[in-house]
Amino acid sequence: MAFLARASSDRRLRPRTSAAAVVMRILLVLIALPIILVPVYSVVPPVSTLMLARWATGRPVERVWTPLDQISPALQRAVLVSEDARFCQHHGVDWGAIGGVLKAGGDSGPGRGASTIAMQVAKNLFLWQGGAYLRKPLEIALAHWIDLVWSKRRVMEVYLNIAEWGPGGVFGAQAAARRAFGKDAKALTAREAAMMAAALPNPVLRDAKKPSRSARAHATIVASRARAAGALTACLR
Repeated sequence: MAFLARASSDRRLRPRTSAAAVVMRILLVLIALPIILVPVYSVVPPVSTLMLARWATGRPVERVWTPLDQISPALQRAVLVSEDARFCQHHGVDWGAIGGVLKAGGDSGPGRGASTIAMQVAKNLFLWQGGAYLRKPLEIALAHWIDLVWSKRRVMEVYLNIAEWGPGGVFGAQAAARRAFGKDAKALTAREAAMMAAALPNPVLRDAKKPSRSARAHATIVASRARAAGALTACLR
């Protein structure tokens, strides 16, 4: 009986873990996990949070991991000029573009995004889709870390393999090229590549397989910029 009394007393004296401490531990794990995974993902094909969410809810995911040298250079150029024209010049974050967006937004705040490809990779791999004001600081920090650890070619390779590219759970350039044009990503023409790049801002509504008139017009602009890219794509060669 004395032993039981002492044990009961010990439990009463033992400090309880507060809810705040639990939350702090969870946050530390969430912060540490991307820092650890970025070096791992420099050699291991990663999956995005959107892909994980679809798997968790029993929805299909179509993705065929494809090395960068098996993806058409035309698509690489088209995506670069469409999504992040200074991709080869900045270190994960284009501070000039962010400053311009903030200035244009005035007192009401930014009216559009200034996400680089590295920032989009950070968001797709580790973060969530909404709540930009809370997400952006984490996205910026992770984009710098990704750019430090990976080569530019690896950043582009991962982006082209995890980007959502169509309705029904189509992810990555290879699955998207097969769905839209019935061919491998390596065989895409400049026009097809521009059409796929033009779909990226909203691939569910801007379907490269069934492009609208405005999507075709935007693809023409992307194709023109890609032809004139020149040194902008030097880091991908």
